[in-house]
Amino acid sequence: QVQLVESGGGVVQAGESLRLSCAASGLTSRNYAMAWFRQAPGNEREFVAAWRRSGGTTTYLSDSVKGRFTISRDNNKDMLFLEMNSLRPEDTALYSCAVGMGLITSSIRRGTAYAYWGQGTQVTVSS
Repeated sequence: QVQLVESGGGVVQAGESLRLSCAASGLTSRNYAMAWFRQAPGNEREFVAAWRRSGGTTTYLSDSVKGRFTISRDNNKDMLFLEMNSLRPEDTALYSCAVGMGLITSSIRRGTAYAYWGQGTQVTVSS
């Protein structure tokens, strides 16, 4: 059973940075994706970034965070990170880590493709 625990959220001012972490356990597959999604009150869940392992590794970023956010993974510690710079008030949301097995490229950005989810960590950016 895959378990995910996020940390690193908080309250920051616009322009500041945060680093989110996701600790994973129970991952045994060699073909999976780990991703960050976010959801603000009243909004649908939104894809933020993903890291996929399928032979090699590939990263994906949503257009809204490109140039500001970076996704990375520490394979030795089974940790996924989201480095968030130049934060904006519109980045305020609950950020959740997710894992999906055997995803194809076209499904990477779809939340429904991911079977395992953490509880989330809140990020609040004030203007």
